[in-house]
Amino acid sequence: MAKLTYRAAGVDIDEGDRLVDLIAPVARTTHREGVLGGLGGFGGLFALAPGRYREPVLVAGTDGVGTKLKVAFAAGRHDTVGIDLVAMSVNDVCVSGAEPLFFLDYYATSRLDASAAAKVVAGIAEGCRQAGCALLGGETAELPGFYAEGEYDLAGFAVGVVERSELIDGSRVQVGDAVIGLASTGLHSNGYSLARKILLGEAGAAALTEAPPELGGRTLGEVLLAPTRIYAKAIAALRASCDVRALAHVTGGGLPGNVPRVLPRGTRARLHPGRWPEPAVFGLLRRRGELDEGEMYRTFNMGLGLCAVVPAAEAPRAVAALDAIGQPAFRVGEIEAGEPEAEATVVLARADGTSPA
Repeated sequence: MAKLTYRAAGVDIDEGDRLVDLIAPVARTTHREGVLGGLGGFGGLFALAPGRYREPVLVAGTDGVGTKLKVAFAAGRHDTVGIDLVAMSVNDVCVSGAEPLFFLDYYATSRLDASAAAKVVAGIAEGCRQAGCALLGGETAELPGFYAEGEYDLAGFAVGVVERSELIDGSRVQVGDAVIGLASTGLHSNGYSLARKILLGEAGAAALTEAPPELGGRTLGEVLLAPTRIYAKAIAALRASCDVRALAHVTGGGLPGNVPRVLPRGTRARLHPGRWPEPAVFGLLRRRGELDEGEMYRTFNMGLGLCAVVPAAEAPRAVAALDAIGQPAFRVGEIEAGEPEAEATVVLARADGTSPA
């Protein structure tokens, strides 16, 4: 009887070592001031600059990519989901006013393919460069029989820092403030269980090459794999230009589920959907899925990946600052008084006074 080995049981340590060799140079391209050492240690090291902060507050966030990964598997494309992974955590950290410092990733699969995993990590590194944070380390787990052949799961962890006095928590939001919406790149990384059911259905991977007229020549695969926008630099530009009183990352739950999280009790945000362009993919989903507007707005971001609350008088300056760095932005609503001491809400109102949700 042949002797059993770890490789025979499904774990290839050599393939793991090959992956480290492939990703080490990529990770180094993300390094910034504060990084100590390199990949390969038991923990990533980062030093806050002495004297730079008076009362530093660390802000941490974690997230994944969800079933958008199923689209990547079907397309055989692994170079963009890493950007999504960084975006989902970094955007959550940045809405507190924090500067993202470093990122860690977790990659798990039944059988490690170092070449595919290296493409994922290359995407993670690109996301880190966009966010201005360092890819400090991570974990690769080979779990035989745990995932379907050729599939993997991802989790990400971001840490940022902000002065306590500069935290953005929504407590200064006032009635009359303006809501600025920052355009998304499309679905980002939410609602994919529904989107895949509607757009791919039983056809699965074969549908990814379809190019519906609404999408202007882009295929379903291209639209569904468009990376989530990273808003770190946009938030920095916004804060440099005006008084930012609240920031909301629009993820699962859409605008009605996320904007109220950063508003004081007794207030509500009135948003006007006609004031920003809706990416074509949402119209396609609405039509093919026969979805009502309430379902659309509770599931998808509808074209806004981030919302900011600023004083009304500073709204033009906020939009101009974002436009100057190539971030499309729109004055999409205002803050109103709600029921006294009641939880904050969102009212979605069209020009004719009706509500889509």
